[in-house]
Amino acid sequence: MKDYGTLSQAINKLKLEEGYEEDFNLLDEKIELKSKKQKFGVEEFEVDKVLRFEGMSNPDDNAILYAITTSNNQKGTLVDGYGISSGQISKEMMKKLDLKDHRALD
Repeated sequence: MKDYGTLSQAINKLKLEEGYEEDFNLLDEKIELKSKKQKFGVEEFEVDKVLRFEGMSNPDDNAILYAITTSNNQKGTLVDGYGISSGQISKEMMKKLDLKDHRALD
């Protein structure tokens, strides 16, 4: 398993070394690539990696980093506060980003 270091180091490594150059935002039922004014539904992207980061002393510092590839081969990252249940998102999106799903954690 590759060591990605801190959240910011992981984002940089994914961008520079693995080509995840875009920054996605999480919406109710889609992810958004604001810079290109594109939105992708649950069926239009895959989660390639899931990295968890836990704050040393403050639980509010916890975060999850997703490495994502869209159906049109846009590669980018999505950062969420600890746990997808923290926001108001659809059940389909929750299932897609669920850490307990069929993906292994990196």
